[in-house]
Amino acid sequence: MTETSTVPAYELAQVNISRLQFPLDSPELKDFVDALDPVNAVADAAEGFVWRLQSETGNATDVPVLGDDWLIVNMSVWRDTNTLTAFMYQGQHRELMARRREWFERIREAMTALWWVPAGHRPTVAEAEDRLLHLRAHGPTPYAFTLRTSFPAQGAGPVGPVDIPEGLGCSV
Repeated sequence: MTETSTVPAYELAQVNISRLQFPLDSPELKDFVDALDPVNAVADAAEGFVWRLQSETGNATDVPVLGDDWLIVNMSVWRDTNTLTAFMYQGQHRELMARRREWFERIREAMTALWWVPAGHRPTVAEAEDRLLHLRAHGPTPYAFTLRTSFPAQGAGPVGPVDIPEGLGCSV
């Protein structure tokens, strides 16, 4: 009798972008910037955490996204929606989320997208931009969805073409 493998076929990728109200080195963002390393350390040790985007700085605040210098990106891969949700809504991350209006502009369009990736795949920023723009254009689908409207892990293609506006669609 052979043992069955418990290695998942898919993992959950997430991207979250935010538009800064102030420059990262401003006094207004000091609390946010000071919390990045501790919160990232908690994420790295969280159950279900797989990977996160980071540059040489240890975070991703200097990684360009959607061609807008005022946007910062957070992208990670998790075992599933339950482990991502557990991390998001407890501890230091929850405390930061409660203060997000102090640091980031309120944006009407989707700024967060989730999608399933083959286990071991590490998504690129271009892939994340495509998923986010698809979500904005078509709403939640298996190709790009939200925690509120999620889909089971399975391969899914885009619903249709995504028109990319000149300013890449980030409006307030």
